[in-house]
Amino acid sequence: MTLDYTLVQLVDDDGTPLRTVPKASVHGTETPLHLAFSCHVEDGEGRVLVTRRALTKATWPGVWTNSFCGHPAPGEPVEDAVRRRAREELGLEIEALTPILPDFRYRAVDASGLVENEICPVFRAQAVGEPAPSSDEVCEWEWTTPERLRAAVVAAPYAFSPWLRLQLQQLGLASL
Repeated sequence: MTLDYTLVQLVDDDGTPLRTVPKASVHGTETPLHLAFSCHVEDGEGRVLVTRRALTKATWPGVWTNSFCGHPAPGEPVEDAVRRRAREELGLEIEALTPILPDFRYRAVDASGLVENEICPVFRAQAVGEPAPSSDEVCEWEWTTPERLRAAVVAAPYAFSPWLRLQLQQLGLASL
């Protein structure tokens, strides 16, 4: 089966697939519920990778967030999509991929009025090597400790993506 990475899967409130639409057209002021994922990448020293979204991103440009996010192509297993996006977005191979918030979902509106509306399982993974991010996706990145990340999010929540803030809250601000 050939996957079309230009499409996203729209879903109903239960996560049941409805239809596919072009990824370029899905995010707007009336974004329909669709399937996505988030991943928190750790290194061998207990640090977590945070990234700053490229300034050219349509939603939340320049905002710090978890390691990476993305959308599985229709019919693509989510775990395969996570590994693919780690390579595409961060130039990084990952291992020990583990779901940590399998039922995470959120809706958020950015300053421009664009909406994210996603069923978005959250994963943790171990980095194999160092990131070499795509400049279309990431303008800065840093390895930090979970404690420093928590302190930064508490001190300046507006500097971080709403999905990262919600994920940390649902994790009880526990270790990523």
